Amino acid sequence: MLLSMTAAANLARADLSVEVIGGGSNRYPVAIVPLQGESLLPEAITATVKSDLAMTGAFSLLETAAGDALAAPAQLNAAAWQQRGARAVVYGKLVSLGGGRVRLTFWADTVSPREQKLSAEFDLAPEQLRDMAHRMADMVYEALLGEKSLFSSRIAYITQSGKEYRLQIADMDGRRAQTVLRSRLPIMSPAWSPDGTRLAYVSFEQQKPVIYVQDLVSGQRRVLANFRGSNSAPVWSPDGRRLAVVLTTSGNSQVYLINADGGGVQRFSYSDAIDTEPAFSPDGRQIVFVSDRSGSPQLYVQALDGGRNARRVTFEGNYNVSPTFSPDGRQIAYVRREGGRFKVMLLDLASGDNRLISNSAFDESPSFAPNGKMVLYASEEGGRSVLYAAATAYPGRVRLGTLGGQVQDPAWGPFNP
Repeated sequence: MLLSMTAAANLARADLSVEVIGGGSNRYPVAIVPLQGESLLPEAITATVKSDLAMTGAFSLLETAAGDALAAPAQLNAAAWQQRGARAVVYGKLVSLGGGRVRLTFWADTVSPREQKLSAEFDLAPEQLRDMAHRMADMVYEALLGEKSLFSSRIAYITQSGKEYRLQIADMDGRRAQTVLRSRLPIMSPAWSPDGTRLAYVSFEQQKPVIYVQDLVSGQRRVLANFRGSNSAPVWSPDGRRLAVVLTTSGNSQVYLINADGGGVQRFSYSDAIDTEPAFSPDGRQIVFVSDRSGSPQLYVQALDGGRNARRVTFEGNYNVSPTFSPDGRQIAYVRREGGRFKVMLLDLASGDNRLISNSAFDESPSFAPNGKMVLYASEEGGRSVLYAAATAYPGRVRLGTLGGQVQDPAWGPFNP
C-alpha cells in the first residue's frame, strides 16, 4: 500500500514534544512578556516564541506573567527589568481586526543601554499565527544575537509503526507533522532540495531500493534513479541542479552524480571497496563520503574537479559513517562506533579535532540546522527511537519525543524564504 501526501491529507498528525536538556553556561537573559490581548488566541504566540528560543540553549528566559504586558515602548521600565535580571525585553500587543484576523505589533529592547533592537507589525489570519510565532522568534533571535536563525525551517524523518512506514515533515520543533508518503515497504534517506520544495528519498515499493523525488506542494513524484541493482543515499547539490547518489551498476556501491531530471549520470568515486553516504560541501566543490578502502569505514573528501584523488579525514576509531558538512563548511558531523556504542561526533576540518556531541548508546543520522548551530539526530531510548537536536557550541540538547513507533533518518531542511 502506498499513499502520497495529497491523498493522505486527512491522516492523523502525530506531533513531537519538546524537552530541553542543558544549555549554554553564558546564556542571554531575556524576558518574553505576554502580548497584550493574547487571550484572544486559541494558542499563545509567546508560548511558541519561548519554546523556540529555549531549545537553542542560547537564552535564559525570565519568568513573566500577564500583568507584565506592555502595549508600547513608552511603558517599558528598563531599570526595573534590569533589576529583574533581563538583558532584553520582548513585548507587544494584539488587536482584533474582525473575522478572526488580528494585528500583531511587537518590539525587542535591550535595557542597559536602552536600545530598541526590533520593531514590527503584521496583519494575520488565524491560519498564519503559528508561522508568525516562528517568524517572531527568528526576528528576536537575529536582533539580539546578530546571527541567522532557524525556527522557520522544517524537518523530515521516517516513522515505522508495525508494518507501516511513513515519510513525514514537521516544523523544526516537531509540531504540525504531516505525512508525505506511507508504505508497507521501507522508506529511507529523505533529503531536502536547497529551496525546500522537494524531497528525494529511497523507497522499496518496487521490491528494491529506488530513488524518488517528490514535490511537497503538488504531492507529485517521479523516479529519479532506478538502475540495475541498488539506488540509494540521495543528496542534493547546493544549487539544486544535481544530486549525488549511490549505485551498484558497477558491482560494488559507488558514488555517482545525476542531474535533477534523472539524466547525465556520471560516476564520481572509483575504488574496489564500498563507497557510500555522499554529502556535498556548502560551496558544491567537494563531496565527503564513506569508504572502506582502508579496511574499515572511514570518511573521505574528494573535489568534484580534482580527478579521482580522495583525501581521508578520519583517523580515530575503526568505524566512522554518515557524514554531513556544516553550513559554513568548517565541520563535518558523523557517527562513530566505539565500544559497541554509536556516537555523533563533530570533526573540525582545520585542526582535525573530533568532539562528541551526543551521549546515548545508539545515535545515528546527524543533520545540521541551516544556521549550523544545532545537529538533529536519531537515538534510542527505553527500547524506542527518539529525535534529539544537540547544540554545536556547548553541551545541551533537545529531545523531540515521539508519540509512538520508531523514528529514523532525520533531515533538517533549509531556511524557509
